[in-house]
Amino acid sequence: MARPRRIVLVRHGESTGNVDDSVYEREPDHALALTERGRRQAEATGERLRELFGGERVSVYVSPYRRTHETLRAFRLDPGLIRVREEPRLREQDWGNWQDRDEVRLQKTYRDAYGHFFYRFVQGESGADVYDRVGGFLESLFRSFEDPDHPPNVLIVTHGLAMRLFCMRWFHWTVAEFESLSNPGNGEVRMLVLGDDGKYTLDRPFERWRDPEPYGITG
Repeated sequence: MARPRRIVLVRHGESTGNVDDSVYEREPDHALALTERGRRQAEATGERLRELFGGERVSVYVSPYRRTHETLRAFRLDPGLIRVREEPRLREQDWGNWQDRDEVRLQKTYRDAYGHFFYRFVQGESGADVYDRVGGFLESLFRSFEDPDHPPNVLIVTHGLAMRLFCMRWFHWTVAEFESLSNPGNGEVRMLVLGDDGKYTLDRPFERWRDPEPYGITG
């Protein structure tokens, strides 16, 4: 099995929805573009990624949303070194189709009280639903490592929630641990690095907004 040395997770740059949540009433979530600031964020991240990967090959997976595709293009990675696959299982959490801003704000309040992992938006998904599809993607990713010629790097361009859930699934974090973590910022990177012991470690933690509140002891 040719496991990659690095698995790099990147959140898309700032989108129009990140600065004006009324845009969801007029445009589909998947169609929202990057702002000018978001493009600059992606370009800066791309500089770091090009330095990190050097001349090594990269297997790239990208959410099917416009803002993630625009983020990936802004990285300006060498097309001769990358293999790009659009991966629908890495899409953003579904909050419904045309989203009424006041209704979504109310549902976010309910979610905060109910729990971010289990609360399901009325016309959309819960965090648990996203966890299941991210888990399905991970199974496919593991199978790809069976290729003896697998690239030494994996790059995943996705969304903040999916990044946290990917790490939750990979490192077997509890629901309480997941719910204590904040999303990374736009254009932020988290990297799983393969150590000499054959195990992956996260290069830096996600910020916490509270201490975990578990129901019981796990390990």
